Amino acid sequence: MVAAGCRPGGPKVDWGGGIGAGTPVQEIPLELTDDRSVRAALAWRPDAVVHLAAIASVREAQKDPGAAWDVNASGTARLVGAAVALKESGQADPVVLVVSSAEVYGVGTGVARQEADRLEPVSVYAASKVGAEVAASEAWRRAGLKVVIARPFGHTGPGQTTTYVVPAWAAGIRAARRGGATEVAVGNLAPVRDLLDVRDVVAAYGLLLRDGRPGEAYNVARGEGIALDEVFRRLAAVVGAPVVPVPDPALVRRADIPHLVGDPTKLRRATGWAPTISLEQTLQELVNAQAD
Repeated sequence: MVAAGCRPGGPKVDWGGGIGAGTPVQEIPLELTDDRSVRAALAWRPDAVVHLAAIASVREAQKDPGAAWDVNASGTARLVGAAVALKESGQADPVVLVVSSAEVYGVGTGVARQEADRLEPVSVYAASKVGAEVAASEAWRRAGLKVVIARPFGHTGPGQTTTYVVPAWAAGIRAARRGGATEVAVGNLAPVRDLLDVRDVVAAYGLLLRDGRPGEAYNVARGEGIALDEVFRRLAAVVGAPVVPVPDPALVRRADIPHLVGDPTKLRRATGWAPTISLEQTLQELVNAQAD
């Protein structure tokens, strides 16, 4: 894994006007399961840390629950511990944005999730993310570390790997068109999701670094639900392939969440953030990137 630090020596990143906006980024080696590596990654005394490193796939986490907990929960504990050490030694007092997941809310009741809702994870991945939030919040309460938690809902965009469902569908639809097939294997298409463009999500992270209140969690969400079967239909239209989805039991999650939509009111009030990229644009650019 690597840590991204805002200091000279690399490409610039658009953080949407937040801390580090337009600042060059340099990669620093980081292994979240190694305390020395984590402390070394923060040795340059950053003003802000965006903690994105994780086992981010639900399926991968399920295959090795211990590894998921070690990276996602214990890794976060190591990171905030290193940041607390910087603060207590007077070397730095960074803002630490811990990127969690909307999956921490669990099954819910079919209404938009709010940050005060109970966290009831139904997957190893989501449970390990709750653990990460607990570790981060403890560091804030105990040591005053400026921890802000982001709970992003579903997001995708050009360049996302086929480990994730939307680019996997796009690749499958494109392959079907090339081969003259009319069917594409899918999992459960009934769930409703809140789907953003990753570039809007990154902009939210930048604004939370600047305007997020320490100790608080914020949904990063569009606030609108769309059924997965509609996402598939729109992808097929973008690709221009007359295909139909065919359920494959091997692709169905055991404990899928029927409705996962977020209320972004708290984020908008704190930062003024709002999504700027439509789902149609995201899907078109995702397909174009695969074609390239």
